[in-house]
Amino acid sequence: MAELKLLGSWPSPFSYRVIWALKLKGIPYEYIDEDLSNKSPLLLQHNPVYKKIPVLLHAGKPICESLIILEYIEELWPQNPLLPFDPLQRAIARFWVKFADDKIPAMWIVYRSSGKEQEKAMKDTVEMLRVIEEHALGSKKFFGGEEIGIVDIAFGQIAEWLGVIEEIVGVKLLEDHTFPRLHAWILNFKEVPVIRDNLPDHHEMFVVFKSLRREILLSSSQDQ
Repeated sequence: MAELKLLGSWPSPFSYRVIWALKLKGIPYEYIDEDLSNKSPLLLQHNPVYKKIPVLLHAGKPICESLIILEYIEELWPQNPLLPFDPLQRAIARFWVKFADDKIPAMWIVYRSSGKEQEKAMKDTVEMLRVIEEHALGSKKFFGGEEIGIVDIAFGQIAEWLGVIEEIVGVKLLEDHTFPRLHAWILNFKEVPVIRDNLPDHHEMFVVFKSLRREILLSSSQDQ
């Protein structure tokens, strides 16, 4: 197998999308943790457009953007498939991956904003959760059935990072009684060994993200 390296950042949910996919498929790789406050020449060389993680280096060739990397991994290593075989089901899975990409940013706006902007982001986040609860999960254990797939990975940050955001901001958006299917999915998702063994430490994330939020809000107030 050609050399495989992953440039990521330990608290980034987008890095974990790739980590989970590689682990689920049993693909060995070297992980390189990036300091995003002092980006390495390697990262800047291989993602000169966005200068962001994650970047997967396969035989020295870069693949950027987490969801594009997942598709690349799926096409190159078909074992333990992340997408269904049926073309219609594949299309449905890609629909929900696109939904995740479009809607999940709302929960990060909750994290980095305040006032009316934050209030709107909270409403948008709850609406996202409602749509997932009512239209995406159904009665299935995971989004695609009995096994984790690409949609679970795309929504994975709801399972851990949303809780950190709620703690920092002091709100509760994902109420167990309001979203029982999502609550059950989170428990099932985090019980899978590959996921359970490859999650960032909750307390460490809380400390880092709380400090970063303080800096973001301070910078925002100074710009006004």
